[in-house]
Amino acid sequence: MGSKYTKRYTAEFTRDAVALVDSTGRAVTAVARELGASPESLRGWYRQARADRGEGGSGELATAEREELKRLRRQNAEQAETIGVLRKAAVFFAKESDR
Repeated sequence: MGSKYTKRYTAEFTRDAVALVDSTGRAVTAVARELGASPESLRGWYRQARADRGEGGSGELATAEREELKRLRRQNAEQAETIGVLRKAAVFFAKESDR
């Protein structure tokens, strides 16, 4: 849960900040301080950008993979809910047919 004081950065800002770290070779904390961003945020953006380029560590998901995983989890939850409704309906109709 985020704070109501959390800054929102544009995609362009994050992309430029990551490019600045890559091009200058400076430390993430130094670039973050210069840009007025949180070092933790910039470190996360940098890590995600590396994963998107295929340079991330094992187990790190690219943005596209992360979005697909989110979509599949949502679809799985919807299907589980549908199955639950169908099970209840089957029990209901099985009881009705016994009368």
